[in-house]
Amino acid sequence: MAKDSRKCSFCGRDEKSVDILISGTSAHICERCIEQAQLIVKEERIAKGKHKIPSFKLLKPIAIKEHLDKYVIGQEDAKKVLSVAVYNHYKRIAHTSSKDSSGHDDVELEKSNIILVGETGTGKTLLARTIARMLQVPFCIADATVLTEAGYVGEDVESILARLLQVADYDVTAAERGIIFIDEVDKIARKSDNPSLTRDVSGEGVQQALLKILEGAVVNVPPQGGRKHPEQKMIQINTQNILFICGGAFDGIEKKISSRLQTNLIGYGINKEHDPIERDNLLQYIAPQDMRSYGLIPELVGRLPVLTYLNPLDKDTLRQILTQPQNSLIKQYKKLFELDNIKMVIDDEVLDYIVDKAIEFKLGARGLRSICELIMRDAMFNITSHEKKDKLHIDIDYARKQLSKTNISRLKVA
Repeated sequence: MAKDSRKCSFCGRDEKSVDILISGTSAHICERCIEQAQLIVKEERIAKGKHKIPSFKLLKPIAIKEHLDKYVIGQEDAKKVLSVAVYNHYKRIAHTSSKDSSGHDDVELEKSNIILVGETGTGKTLLARTIARMLQVPFCIADATVLTEAGYVGEDVESILARLLQVADYDVTAAERGIIFIDEVDKIARKSDNPSLTRDVSGEGVQQALLKILEGAVVNVPPQGGRKHPEQKMIQINTQNILFICGGAFDGIEKKISSRLQTNLIGYGINKEHDPIERDNLLQYIAPQDMRSYGLIPELVGRLPVLTYLNPLDKDTLRQILTQPQNSLIKQYKKLFELDNIKMVIDDEVLDYIVDKAIEFKLGARGLRSICELIMRDAMFNITSHEKKDKLHIDIDYARKQLSKTNISRLKVA
């Protein structure tokens, strides 16, 4: 048979119409038919109960929190809430998987998605990523700011699931037990309660599109992400067992909380025996009605039943973040210099100075790295000049000198 006349024995496409044509003893098969056959085999195995369910590490809430303590400083309430919610979610999956298909259970366990509220740099993303790494399940981070309604410029909501599928190496069964962290969820809040001539395609429209995915439904997902089109082959994903963790700063929600708590009550009939309110940290009093007042539709709030907050980072917490976690910033810089056979020594005064600057510029935990980079930049740039030295000492005078060379003072918040 001539080379130009070779065709796929299954679909009939010739060699010029396909990317790969694999030859057998008496037949040929193209890459499209291979992919389709693989999906058929997987579906048949699932239908017959022979498909191997991916395992994950189911730890008790105390063990989950102990693991989080190694990487996240402070945020005790958030870590406890997350540990319990994640444990119950994967316990539910294990119970459903181990139950006999012919068995009947009167109590149906429902999943509990989570929403984290906290200022930028307080550790929302770090908490979600650490839990996923510990459980050894697929995990992806999606940005809500790029999502729009179907048919408008931007990304469809289904692109979130496509990203999780890619992380799971297109193993649908593994992806259906993964964790999705939707960041900046406050940016899709309803812009205004007043009707407008223009559609809110990146606000309330996105919230409504998220409803079916958060609650649990079979969704058609484009394998490579992007927009759907009729000729594109779709992959079906059931979101029933996918845990969604949403996070956002919700800037200005303190005013909603304050208004609900009526912190500025005056008058003769006021009951002064109520518990004192900490006005410096109003996020600890957050409630679902505050989320609704901020602009999230009631249906979306109802599908995020676990609500928790993250405390603002104070000086002591920032100081611990610098040195205590298993992958703390100072340990990372010491390791970087160690790879060049240089031992880095940094004074405690410098650590306090870095923390003071991070608080002064209101940069949060992410600001610690920015300030450290400015201090270490020249030392890392001139790394070859330290070849004859085996030690680098960073004192307070050196740190102040390095920061004075930069324009970081312009970041100061009035």
